[in-house]
Amino acid sequence: MQRQKENLASFDPVWHRIRQEAEQAVQDEPLMGGVIHSSVLHHPTLERAVAHRIALKLESQEMSAQLLREIADEAYTQDCWLGEAARADLVAVYERDPACNRFMKPLLYFKGYQALQAHRVAHWLCARGRVDLASFIQMRVSEVFSVDIHPCARIGKGIMIDHAHAIVIGETATVGDNVSMLHSVTLGGTGKEDGDRHPKIGSGVLIGAGAKVLGNIRIGECCRIAAGSVVLEDMAPRKTIAGVPARVVGEAGCEQPSVTMDQLFRGEI
Repeated sequence: MQRQKENLASFDPVWHRIRQEAEQAVQDEPLMGGVIHSSVLHHPTLERAVAHRIALKLESQEMSAQLLREIADEAYTQDCWLGEAARADLVAVYERDPACNRFMKPLLYFKGYQALQAHRVAHWLCARGRVDLASFIQMRVSEVFSVDIHPCARIGKGIMIDHAHAIVIGETATVGDNVSMLHSVTLGGTGKEDGDRHPKIGSGVLIGAGAKVLGNIRIGECCRIAAGSVVLEDMAPRKTIAGVPARVVGEAGCEQPSVTMDQLFRGEI
């Protein structure tokens, strides 16, 4: 089965494009040849490359890169959704981030993409009762990337986390598909309550830099949350939300805010 997956790699347009970009990058900058060969060209599939990158970034004196890579390889081999999500996330970054002009860049250089893929492996472990190992990966992701996502948090695919510094996502949070968020976003609780205590973010939502969404509340699909807002209550779909505490200040203004990345408020109420 694994050999069959690797043979199908040539039909994978995302991976094919990454390899083309990598080969060109080596020609343009030979000093990067070792990094690009070990991180991209050495691998038969995107899954293998992502597993290698996660392991290389998260290794420490406590756990070797080899062991971390074996863990990630196991996850990608047993759950094909992880590979689908890795591709969807990569395309999302390329389409939404004007600083991303190659498919190769998120895999090699963007900590938001790398941290999210590591979280997906931790979530896979957590779902199988391997809680300590999942917690170890969470800890290393926080230490290395300044991104703290609880392994139990459920995150859809097609996610872009831009810049990613100081992202915090709590244990019972859920994030739908095709969500975009900028740095310093918190999806957190409001106190010491136990149980289901974190936000539920609908698909297509755009969350601006520094926004805090707190408590077991629901944000409807395709909302826009303005930078610096503090959201403490449920919000209907397709609204623009702003303020401290946040309130509805207008319609979302488009069908897919997370794709257009339009964060300007024009006063339409």
